Amino acid sequence: MNLQFKKIIFYAAILLAGIFAPIVFPAYTFQLAVLWMMILFALTWDILGGQMGYNSLGNILFFGAGMYICTVVQIGMYYDVAEYTAHFGAVKIDFTPYQYFTGISAGLVIAAFACAIIAVIFGWIVFGLRGPYFAIGTLGVAIAAGELVGAWDYVGGGGGISLPNYPGGPGDREMFFYMLCFISAVCTFIFLKWLYSTRFQLALNAIRDDEEKAEAMGIHTNRYKTIAWSFAAFFLGISGGIFGNMTGFIEPLEVAFPTVTFGIFMVLMVLLGGKGTLWGPVIGAIIFHVIKEITWTYLLGWQWVALGALIIINVVYFQQGIMGWAQEKWPEFFGITVDEAITSAEENSPAEKEASL
Repeated sequence: MNLQFKKIIFYAAILLAGIFAPIVFPAYTFQLAVLWMMILFALTWDILGGQMGYNSLGNILFFGAGMYICTVVQIGMYYDVAEYTAHFGAVKIDFTPYQYFTGISAGLVIAAFACAIIAVIFGWIVFGLRGPYFAIGTLGVAIAAGELVGAWDYVGGGGGISLPNYPGGPGDREMFFYMLCFISAVCTFIFLKWLYSTRFQLALNAIRDDEEKAEAMGIHTNRYKTIAWSFAAFFLGISGGIFGNMTGFIEPLEVAFPTVTFGIFMVLMVLLGGKGTLWGPVIGAIIFHVIKEITWTYLLGWQWVALGALIIINVVYFQQGIMGWAQEKWPEFFGITVDEAITSAEENSPAEKEASL
């Protein structure tokens, strides 16, 4: 059995597990849907944080923007948004199945492209910063976005906005949103797997290793940084639109722009799994989400302590993440080989002998 055939079987098994998971575990359909969303979070954050070395704390901006943009499109296609939010709770509007599905379809598409455009606009500003200044700058943008939306009465302000009701039954609703989360995460993974096989990844890694040298070699670093952030924003905009409809109600600080929860979770999942790898964010997201769900269920009140302990263990013992640790321990499993002749030559080189003396 060759390696290519094993990969096909492996990917097919994951797809089948994703498709049948809500059927086997129907009571955990929502939690499984959130798991796929967490995987999407980790994959998109690693584009900048892992591959390019720009640790953004503001990616949650695109999640919240996608959520509100999708909602405005859904409602605005068939009803006046300002009137809808002004009469919140006073009127009940029933969207037909056709209106609902056309609205959410258009909303997700527009949210994705609109968030990519927002990334380009803000990229002109924040990519002038580097290191911790970039992280703090992006965090400030995300926090400011939540506060500004909270003061915007057109979209409900701080009181939030209720989304159109799903026209199907409860079981159908859960399965519908699960499949949306599953498909969006799988599409994100497939896209990034292709992207990382091109020269684009080499440019991102060159920026991470030494941005000045990359610029000297003729790489248009600002262009690559902006495009990379736009890719992340595109998929985050879709996830925001899906999650807003899953919850059925959105408000700016706790649901749309939760910087202290989802915004931080993005970073922790990638650090846990391993930065700069394709599978590291996936593994980190799965482990983190399982631990989070268990602690939130059985250790309520101590969940943040448990997550804090996880962070400490990760930083102290697994600074390179699970994937990095595994690659060091079993390099041959990942196709990493070291030429013994070169190693022997380095050990017996005059420089080494002189240093030993």
